[in-house]
Amino acid sequence: MNDVDWLNKFKKIYPKKFVGARDAFSHIHRGDRIFIGTGCGEPVYLVRELIAYIESYPKAFVDAEVIHIWTLGVAPYTEEKFKRNFRHNAFFIGANTRKAVNEGLADYTPIFLSKVPDLFRRRIIPIDVALIQLSPPDKHGYMSYGISVDIVKSATESADVVIAQVNENTPRTHGDSFIHIEDVDFVIPHNEPLLEYTSSVPDEISQKIGKYVARLV
Repeated sequence: MNDVDWLNKFKKIYPKKFVGARDAFSHIHRGDRIFIGTGCGEPVYLVRELIAYIESYPKAFVDAEVIHIWTLGVAPYTEEKFKRNFRHNAFFIGANTRKAVNEGLADYTPIFLSKVPDLFRRRIIPIDVALIQLSPPDKHGYMSYGISVDIVKSATESADVVIAQVNENTPRTHGDSFIHIEDVDFVIPHNEPLLEYTSSVPDEISQKIGKYVARLV
């Protein structure tokens, strides 16, 4: 199905799901825990719009906790000027959040990745709002998590509110990687290139460390 076909079809079936991002964010409340999708599957448009929403309505909510593992986009919710609205809790410290953690503007919770889905499902770490990115639906309404299933699937299944950026550049991947549009509360169509991870060329010191480690393996 092309963009126009699926939009027209599912807007008629689920008109209340198709709202603007800011209307969807009005369902975020004080103290909510917000999950953001992982890595190259991060819904960067939703992150940008969330920050724009708070800049326009700084009293919309306060004390929200933002959690994720590894993300590649910018992390403006860690900036000091938003500390009244957001507090980031990192399950993995990436380049975009390390400075905030080191400066005490964000937290770090050491955790085994394999344990996270169970913590979500048992509501030990309850998720109030999940911001995710999905592929467009097939004719039956099933959308794919694409390149980032990891803990995103369990976070989505456990969340009270699911807000999805539907991006035609997100591939449909096989396996246990699908969610039906009925299980998504708000659908935000927005196409943009996916984030990409690029590795830097190791410097001389890194190469020496690698050689030493290789001898021990």
